Amino acid sequence: MLVALAISVSACGPESPADAFRDDPEAIKRGKSLFIGTCAGYCHTTVPGERAAPYLFDAQWTHGGSDREIFDTIAAGVPGTTMIAFKGKLPQGDDDIWRLVAYITTAATDG
Repeated sequence: MLVALAISVSACGPESPADAFRDDPEAIKRGKSLFIGTCAGYCHTTVPGERAAPYLFDAQWTHGGSDREIFDTIAAGVPGTTMIAFKGKLPQGDDDIWRLVAYITTAATDG
């Protein structure tokens, strides 16, 4: 019975930590600000084909498109590329990475 309850409770929770930020306009705003100041400031852009780094708003993910895979790519970087690891480098740690994931995936979904 406890196992069934645990499964039931976990099924009610968010699928990923990014889900908690997707419904929070302030979190999306911070994710966008982080993207513009950190990601678009150096490599990525909001305009397709403008830079060599992948365009992230077409939902075509080179290293996996689940929230967890996007988080891991941002956190660990991509060896052999200019994509550095951001784990421990953003002011609010992992929460800021999840805000980035929420912003990027929301903006990609929105077109």
